[in-house]
Amino acid sequence: MSGWVVVAGLGPGRESLIVPEVADVLAEATDVVGYIPYVRRVTPRPGLTLHESDNRVELDRATHALEMAAEGKRVVVVSSGDPGVFAMASAVFEALEAGPQEWLTLDIRVLPGITAMLAAAARIGAPLGHDFAAINLSDNLKPWDLIETRLRAAGEAGFAMAFYNPRSKSRPHQFARALEILREACGEETLISFARAVSTPEEEIRTVTLAEATPEMADMRTMVIVGNRDTRRVGNYVYTPRSAL
Repeated sequence: MSGWVVVAGLGPGRESLIVPEVADVLAEATDVVGYIPYVRRVTPRPGLTLHESDNRVELDRATHALEMAAEGKRVVVVSSGDPGVFAMASAVFEALEAGPQEWLTLDIRVLPGITAMLAAAARIGAPLGHDFAAINLSDNLKPWDLIETRLRAAGEAGFAMAFYNPRSKSRPHQFARALEILREACGEETLISFARAVSTPEEEIRTVTLAEATPEMADMRTMVIVGNRDTRRVGNYVYTPRSAL
C-alpha cells in the first residue's frame, strides 16, 4: 500500500513548539484528521483536506484515518502535546487491531511532541526532577474508584504527579475529592502548581500548598503538578531534588 498514517503531536500551543519532523510530515500530507481545535491549528493549503471531528470519537477518527491510508492517501492524525500521552496514538493501534488484516501492512508512524506536562514543568522550574506519575483524572474511560486508588498509591509512594483533565463542567466535584486524597497521602504542605494554557497568551502559573489549593484553581486547560514531600521553592521556581533517602 502506498498510503501511510502518521500520528503526530502539535505540542502544547505555541507554533514554535511543534517539532520540525512534525512540520515536515504535515507538508507531505494529503489529509489531516483530528479533534476540531487541533485540526484548526494546521494551515490550509491546496491539496490538503482537513477532517475535523468532535471529542470522544477517537476510534471513529482513527478508523477513518486507516481507511484513507488503505486507499493510498497520506494521512496525519493530530493531537495536542504528544500523541502517545492520553491521546490518539493508542486509539490508532486499537482501531488497527480491530480492523481488517490488510491494514497490518500499512506504514504507520508515531511522531513525538512536547507534552503539556513537560511544557508546564519547564515553566514552573523542575517539579518532575525525580520519579513521577502522569495521571488522567477524567473518568470517561476508567472508573473513578480506580483513579482514587492510583492517586493514593502514587502519593503514598512519594511520586510527584502530573494531572491531565483535572476538572470539567460535567464533573466539578471530582477534583475536590482528588485534593482530599492528596492532602491525606502527601501532606498538606506539599506544593501543587496550576499551569493554565501554557505557551499561549492566556498562560497563568500559580503554586500553592495542598492546604491552600481549591478546586476552582483548575479547569480543562490546566495542567496540575503536585510535588513530593521533598519538592521545594527556590526564588520564583519550584523543583524536586534528584535524590531521595
